[in-house]
Amino acid sequence: MPQAPMPEFSSSVKLKYVKLGYQYLVNHFLSFLLIPIMAIVAVELLRMGPEEILNVWNSLQFDLVQVLCSSFFVIFISTVYFMSKPRTIYLVDYSCYKPPVTCRVPFATFMEHSRLILKDKPKSVEFQMRILERSGLGEETCLPPAIHYIPPTPTMDAARSEAQMVIFEAMDDLFKKTGLKPKDVDILIVNCSLFSPTPSLSAMVINKYKLRSNIKSFNLSGMGCSAGLISVDLARDLLQVHPNSNAIIVSTEIITPNYYQGNERAMLLPNCLFRMGAAAIHMSNRRSDRWRAKYKLSHLVRTHRGADDKSFYCVYEQEDKEGHVGINLSKDLMAIAGEALKANITTIGNKHTSFYFTYIYTLTMIYTVKTISRGGH
Repeated sequence: MPQAPMPEFSSSVKLKYVKLGYQYLVNHFLSFLLIPIMAIVAVELLRMGPEEILNVWNSLQFDLVQVLCSSFFVIFISTVYFMSKPRTIYLVDYSCYKPPVTCRVPFATFMEHSRLILKDKPKSVEFQMRILERSGLGEETCLPPAIHYIPPTPTMDAARSEAQMVIFEAMDDLFKKTGLKPKDVDILIVNCSLFSPTPSLSAMVINKYKLRSNIKSFNLSGMGCSAGLISVDLARDLLQVHPNSNAIIVSTEIITPNYYQGNERAMLLPNCLFRMGAAAIHMSNRRSDRWRAKYKLSHLVRTHRGADDKSFYCVYEQEDKEGHVGINLSKDLMAIAGEALKANITTIGNKHTSFYFTYIYTLTMIYTVKTISRGGH
């Protein structure tokens, strides 16, 4: 009889989790090696009385060379351990931009502008109204001044003005909250997906605050809503390499040049979903910031699905048939985002499972040593 085909290993076992488990084992090899030894020593000391411990100590004969070699060995192991241990990253504080009242766009105002701009396309106006009612946006959301004109005036100067408005006010508020001075900023990361001028937004920040010439500056664009997480990941990697450093992350999306005035429904969605804003974050690896930091970075997980065509085209900037540029949001966007979120959650859960595995492993070793000790007597 023909043998049944063997199940494919890559489909039956999540190789990602095997890799994570292997990395966790390698990173904590010293802990796994020392925990059983410490457990055995602790159990033996608990079994022995004070007189037996004193007799054992007195029976040991140490000379000066042995003491120096033992001390050097302990100091060497401790130094290697603490140098290989990753630095702790803190989120000291953050600030969010609050637009002025003059930029507020209630539903009635937005729909009235849409009717005037798309007066020959009533179905597009009705579509925007349905989306707006289900979007969850409130009556206090804001759009930049250039979008308040009829028709909108999405010029380069207007886009720069919006960028300066949201970024500078968010950073001013962050400097005020943290007491950080511009000359103390070691790393600057600015992310904005759609608006990427020359000079860059990060260069604009450096010019405004006269930051140091040796600052490590990065400008991320074209990365969508995930750019915030990517910026934190980049800041974490840089703070691991550069000790005693401060990092500033600015995350924003400039609305002015991206207001779609065409008739494609998939490209009208961003008009109803996105509003102006910015956030500035102060991250640090300084021990002195430990006591005032709001959060400590424990895990950071990224899942890139760009290799899949559906994921690649789910948010796509393009021109419509009339030549209007806009962002096309695919119907598959929510399903793709859900799959990425599921992958991230399972990965984070696996990291926490590794912690509980270490805890259970320690208890098991202690119980085993106790059992062996009792059996020996």
